[in-house]
Amino acid sequence: MVYQYAKAIHIIFVVCWMAGLFYIVRLFIYHIEAKTKTPEEYQVLHKQFKVMESKLWWVITTPAMYLTVVAGLLMLYLSPSWLEMGWMHVKLLFVVGLVVYHFICQKIMSQLAVETCTWSSTQLRLWNELATLLLFAIVFLVVLKSALNWIFGVVGLVGLSVVLMMAVKLYKRYRTR
Repeated sequence: MVYQYAKAIHIIFVVCWMAGLFYIVRLFIYHIEAKTKTPEEYQVLHKQFKVMESKLWWVITTPAMYLTVVAGLLMLYLSPSWLEMGWMHVKLLFVVGLVVYHFICQKIMSQLAVETCTWSSTQLRLWNELATLLLFAIVFLVVLKSALNWIFGVVGLVGLSVVLMMAVKLYKRYRTR
């Protein structure tokens, strides 16, 4: 029974965490693009984006990450046999990647706040797709529960990332017209 509650909490906070990660990078993109406005407009937008980013990060995204990890660790504690399975090792590797992604986003947010960020809006659009790829990888591993099927998944993920990068490039071309 405890395992089921931990699983429900895990799923709920994964959704919250991913929503926060997806939205924060969109805010970063808008924050960077605000630099094309007049200096007065930029200062107003910069202040507003700092507030929005900070609240999203510290009230939703970061607590959701920690609750996701705690619930996941509780599930592993309650069912340690999962750790003997190859697909779980691969999944945990991707989760570590997602945690690293999270802290890189935190660094970008800090750089934006003090106006030292060197990322372009196009680079941030591509960065946003990495979270999508990690989410796809994790969900497919959990659903298929097979590290062997991962070989086929890699081909699909590479194809998906190529399509996503082309979509970002096309969107940029469309926006600049």
